Amino acid sequence: MPAIPGQPVYDVDLYSDEVLLDPYPHYRALRDLGAVVWLPQNGLHAVARFDDVRAALRNPTVFSSAQGVAANDHVNSISQGTTLASDAPLHDRLRAIIAAPLLPRALEEIAPQIRAEAHRLVDDLVARGQFDAVSDLAQHLPLTIVSKLVGLEDHGRSSMLRWAAATFNVLGSMNARACAAMKDVQEMRAYLGGEEIRSRLRPGSWGDRIFAAADRGEVEPERCPVLMRDYLGPSLDTTIFATANLVLLFGRHPEQWDLVRNDPALIPNAINEALRLESPVRGFTRYLTADATIADLTLPRGSRLLLLYASANRDERKWQDPECFDVTRRANDHLGFGNGTHMCAGLHLARLEMTALLEALMKRVACFEIGEPVLALNNVLRGLASLPVRVKRA
Repeated sequence: MPAIPGQPVYDVDLYSDEVLLDPYPHYRALRDLGAVVWLPQNGLHAVARFDDVRAALRNPTVFSSAQGVAANDHVNSISQGTTLASDAPLHDRLRAIIAAPLLPRALEEIAPQIRAEAHRLVDDLVARGQFDAVSDLAQHLPLTIVSKLVGLEDHGRSSMLRWAAATFNVLGSMNARACAAMKDVQEMRAYLGGEEIRSRLRPGSWGDRIFAAADRGEVEPERCPVLMRDYLGPSLDTTIFATANLVLLFGRHPEQWDLVRNDPALIPNAINEALRLESPVRGFTRYLTADATIADLTLPRGSRLLLLYASANRDERKWQDPECFDVTRRANDHLGFGNGTHMCAGLHLARLEMTALLEALMKRVACFEIGEPVLALNNVLRGLASLPVRVKRA
């Protein structure tokens, strides 16, 4: 489906290494070109401004997820009927099952455990004086506490990071990176779909509860492995990247860390601001079930749109000084977790983990001295593979 007459065109591959390494000038160019820009190299219509992205996310009847949310046809065809790639009523039924242990009231039970582990971890890292903000800090809570809650035994835990990265890589264009990731996705599907998976899950764990829901007739048994996957990617990489980005931003802006240390009430603001400025999820696609008009452009039914959350979160039309990190900014309406019916089900858990770490760090760390960050190249996620840190004790 070519560009619509009069539609602006941006002849750049948004999933290329060059763009992934420095996406923000490209997002700005897209916002400046128009409300909906044709990407000939990706075969997609890009929506990059805040109001338009949010409006689309809040209208799932027209901007549908049921035909998949990837930027390639293959993954869209094999992912239909998952929580991510479904609309109401199926989506609501599936989400209710996976979201149950992720609701604020349910998380109150595990909050003390997460806070205690965060304090123990930070004590250890501060005593060392230097560490990697990704592998030593950001990965710890998701890979220990969360994997235990999901109920995966050791083989699953050792593979979780690889599987999570692959899950997001295949949601971009089917480039070499996505093709390579398909092997890991197939391995994950085989593991979670195996006959022994239920016996491997700890009784009472989140994964076990999915199978219990099937026993009660709340979900078809064949959907259980699919729902298990919802606990892997979303509970890992997005939280890990957001946590490491916080350290990177506080290292670059020590005056903002001082503000938070002097006023712990700013912690929620700081988390929202980091998610706005360095959104872990770049964006997903939607399929038009009817003709839709965005600004002055009418797109025909059957069009596929790339909704760029990370661009919307830096839209000059929405935010003042959008490229500035400001913990006093009230950025609670950012799109880092998405919006509408498909808003991230694990957002409360992610906030709990990040808050616990910041509360522990602010008591012990006067400032972060950061080394050279190494970016993790992923088609759909943006975050760090490594960030050397030296801390000065409070």
